[in-house]
Amino acid sequence: MKENNEIGTLYIVATPIGNLEDITLRAIRILKEVDLIAAEDTRHTLKLLNHLEISKPLISYHRHNEEIKSDILIEKLQDGNNIALVSDAGTPGICDPGEEIIKKCIDLDINIVPIPGACAMINSLICSGISTKEFNFLGFLPLNKKLRKDKLSEIEKSNKTVIIYEAPHKLEATLKDLGKILNFDRRITLAREITKIHEEFIRGNIEELIQKSKDIKGEIVLIIEGNTDIVEENELNNLRIEEHYKFYENQGFAKKDIIKKIAKDRNVNKNEVYKNFI
Repeated sequence: MKENNEIGTLYIVATPIGNLEDITLRAIRILKEVDLIAAEDTRHTLKLLNHLEISKPLISYHRHNEEIKSDILIEKLQDGNNIALVSDAGTPGICDPGEEIIKKCIDLDINIVPIPGACAMINSLICSGISTKEFNFLGFLPLNKKLRKDKLSEIEKSNKTVIIYEAPHKLEATLKDLGKILNFDRRITLAREITKIHEEFIRGNIEELIQKSKDIKGEIVLIIEGNTDIVEENELNNLRIEEHYKFYENQGFAKKDIIKKIAKDRNVNKNEVYKNFI
């Protein structure tokens, strides 16, 4: 117990996603200083700690014991212990355990400190060649048919870059599902084994990737180009009037209907719009 009943801190520590050189100096220091390390797989984390020549008590904290172990960790934090939370690879809480204890710490006013580091989706995105301006991260697609259909529909309608994770044995099925709802010429970058020896970026359309999918192995991130035919309503008025017109023309509207729509979008008289296209 610390003096004055001081409450401990929970450190959310990012670890390498493949290349051990990607751990930060700060992460190493925190792992050395904390009283306890909560690990998704203690055997996996022990290998990292041995590599770093760090010896610390470990406690298992994974998806199947989050509820129980969160309470144990909270109790230790309230007793003044500083704890580092790590996942097998990358940043805890991003498609990995961490959310539950973070929420409980917030509710109990326990200090949480992020220790930044490797994250597969960000490193895949920046090397994808696909827009990084705005993106949606969906994690792994659901297995439940209805929920999966909803997510696929979300991808279809998004005009932002979409990022998903996928396992190699499910890749072909996922690409075929995407092919059913997206134009087969929609660009996708498949990033695999990021930071590892066999790191690779495969760029192409869905049809091309389906043909290659049977031979692809390793940790996979899919970066999917946004639907360029969709423009959010609040973005329409930022277009030049000719581009605004072209947007509706591409959807098959007749000239008089396009003029009405532009007038409504811009809250002006349709005659004002009409003068631009006489």
